[in-house]
Amino acid sequence: MLTHECTKRVRYGETDQMGYLYYGNYAQYYEIGRAEMIRSLGLSYRAMEEEHGVLMPVMSLQCRYVRPALYDELITIRSTLRHLPQKTITFHMELFNEKGKLVNGGSVKLCFVDAKTNKSIDTPPYLLEKLKPYFEED
Repeated sequence: MLTHECTKRVRYGETDQMGYLYYGNYAQYYEIGRAEMIRSLGLSYRAMEEEHGVLMPVMSLQCRYVRPALYDELITIRSTLRHLPQKTITFHMELFNEKGKLVNGGSVKLCFVDAKTNKSIDTPPYLLEKLKPYFEED
């Protein structure tokens, strides 16, 4: 299993009139978490697209609102891969407020697509190579 954490402060422009993070913006926080997890592996979405010709479109997103994230609050974004990906990759997401309370939870499922053919492909070998050590049994 691989878990990665990063933080993001809720900006004024991301909130509604109550000072709550607008519900539609949670998907962007999920994206931040996914991108930073990939970056922590020494890869980037840009490199995957430009150097390897692999795209990762979202297939589904599930989101559960537990309590509001508030304006100017520092949110911890926890991204977890519970399984080694095959044809798809699912990121399990949790957002925590400054008190460590769960704000939001969900998951995002993506597939891998060859940029030239626009066809679904298996998990690229270079990504599997980076992920396998986190899924090896002791």
